[in-house]
Amino acid sequence: MRAVFPPADTILLAAHIEASLKIDEVRALLPSFGQTNAETAQAIVEEASKFADDILAPLNNSMDKNGVSVVNGRVVTSAEHQAAWSAFVEGGWPTLDHPVEYGGQQLPLSVGQVVQELFDRQCPSFGMLPVPQRSAARLIAAFGDAQQKSEWLGGLADGSIGATICISETGAGSDVMQLQTRARQDAAGNWRVTGEKCWISFGDHDLTQRLVHCVLARTDGADDDRPVIGLFLVEGGGAQPDKVMLRRTEEKLGLHGSPTCALGFEEAPATLLGEIGRGLQQMFVMITQMRIATGVMGLGIAGGCTDISLNYAEERKQGGRPGAPVAISEHKDVQRMLLDMVSRTELLRGLILNAANLADLSSFGDDADQRKQDGALVQWLLPIVKTMGADVALANASTAIQIFGGAGYTREWPVEQALRDARILAIFEGTSGIQALDLVHRRVLRDPAGMRDFIARARATNAGEGLHKCLDLLEDAAARFAEMDKTSGDVESGASAFLSLAILAASGWVAGRFMQLQGGGPAYDRMKVAAKWCLDHIADRAQHLHAEAIMGAGRLNDFQKVRGG
Repeated sequence: MRAVFPPADTILLAAHIEASLKIDEVRALLPSFGQTNAETAQAIVEEASKFADDILAPLNNSMDKNGVSVVNGRVVTSAEHQAAWSAFVEGGWPTLDHPVEYGGQQLPLSVGQVVQELFDRQCPSFGMLPVPQRSAARLIAAFGDAQQKSEWLGGLADGSIGATICISETGAGSDVMQLQTRARQDAAGNWRVTGEKCWISFGDHDLTQRLVHCVLARTDGADDDRPVIGLFLVEGGGAQPDKVMLRRTEEKLGLHGSPTCALGFEEAPATLLGEIGRGLQQMFVMITQMRIATGVMGLGIAGGCTDISLNYAEERKQGGRPGAPVAISEHKDVQRMLLDMVSRTELLRGLILNAANLADLSSFGDDADQRKQDGALVQWLLPIVKTMGADVALANASTAIQIFGGAGYTREWPVEQALRDARILAIFEGTSGIQALDLVHRRVLRDPAGMRDFIARARATNAGEGLHKCLDLLEDAAARFAEMDKTSGDVESGASAFLSLAILAASGWVAGRFMQLQGGGPAYDRMKVAAKWCLDHIADRAQHLHAEAIMGAGRLNDFQKVRGG
C-alpha cells in the first residue's frame, strides 16, 4: 500500500494563526470574524485535519492513478471522489469564507487558508474545485445584479453549484488582448457567447448539481483591432449540451484527479456580469483569492514533503560504524536539507497568513486611508506569495526525493507525485515570469507605495544586519530600474531576479516577526529555528540576486547565436 503524508501538526498551524500580522484587528472587523477566537480556530483546524487525513489522504492515490473518465461527452469522476465531495459538502466546508447572507460562515481569510492547506496537503487535485467556487462567488457578489446573486451565490456557498474561470484560449493565455471568444446580443437583447476556451480546471464534472462558467469574451465588432472585453455567466455542466461542449480533457504530468478541460461555446445563452468593457478589470476582484490559493497549494505540498522527510530521516539508517548504522538525520548534509525544507515551509505559511489578514483589512476596515494602504501592500505581496508557493513546493518535493534516495523516486512514497503536482504552480494563474514583470512594472515603476510600506514594516522588525542589507539591496535595485532605459530590455531581463530578491526580503520580514514571538513551546521553537536559518543566509543570497537583477540585457546578446533557422 502506498504511504501517505503524515497528519499535520495542528497545534503548529493554530499557533501560526495567532502569530499572524494583525489577527486581533481582523477578528474585530465583522461579527463572524470575531467568533474565531484562538480556541475556535484550533477546533476548526483539528476538524479540517481529520477530514483531510481520513477522507482525502486515501483518495489521493486513486485520483492520481486513475484520473477521470469521459463518457458521452461528460467528465465522470470516481465513486470515491463523489463520496469525498459529498462528505465535504455535508461537513459544511464549502461555506467557510462565503458571505453570511448567502449561507456562508464568512470566517477570516487566514483561517480558510489554513483549512485549504490541510486539504491540499493530502489531495491537491481535490482542492482544485472549491477555489474557483469561491472566486466566482466574489465576482458575482461584487458585480452581479439581484437576479444573478439570488441564482448563484447560495449554491456556490453550500457546494451544490460548481464554477470555473474561463480566460485562456489557444494563442491567448496570459495575453488577454488576443481573445477571440465573442459575445453578441440577439434580436431580443439576450447575450450569446461563441468561442473556444482551454485550461479550465474542473471545466466539466458530475460532482455538483449545476456548473457556472465565468467567461471573458469580446463584445466589439469583428473588425475592431482592440477588444472590448466583458465578463459573462454561462451555465454548463450538461445543462446546454448543444451550446456548451466538452472538447477534450488534457493528459497531464500531475493533478490527474482534476480534469483540465477545453470547452466550446456555440451561441451559448449568457448574462452580462457587471459592465461592458470592464470584464478584465472586474476579474481583479478574484486575483487576491486565486494567487493566495496558488501559494496555499504550494504550502500544502511543501508541508507534507517536509514532515514525511523528517519522519523518514529519523527511521532510515545508513552510515556509522559497521553493524551499527545511524539514522540519516545524524548526517550533516541531511540536516542541512531538512532545515532548508522547514525554513521554506514555515516562512511561506507566515507570509500567506500575513497577506490574508491584510486582504481582510483592506476589504472590511473602517478607515478608508488605511484600507488603501493595506490594499497596496497586498498588491505588492501577491506576486511574491504566488511565486514563493510554487518555488517552495517544487524545491521541497525535489529535496524530499533526495532525502528518500531511490525510494523517493518510486510510487511507494507520495513525494514523486508531489513533484509532479507541484510543477504546474509556476505556470497557472500567470507564470513566474509574468509575476515578475507585474511586480516590477506595476508595483515598482508605476505605483511603489506597497513596496515602500513593506520595506518600512520589514525594517521595523529589527531582525538584524542581514535583513537590513537585503532591504537595502531591494531598494537599490528598484531605484536602478527606475533609471533604466525602458526600451532597452534591461528591466525585463532583471525582473525574475528582482522577484526572487523580493521573495527573500519577504521571507526575512516573516523571519523577523517570528524572532519577536514571546513564549516557548515546540510550535514557536520551530518557527524561530526556521527564522534563524533564513536570516543567517539572507545577506549573501541577496547580494547574488541583486547583482543579477541589475546586470542588464547585454548578458542575453548571445541568444542570437543559438536561435534556430
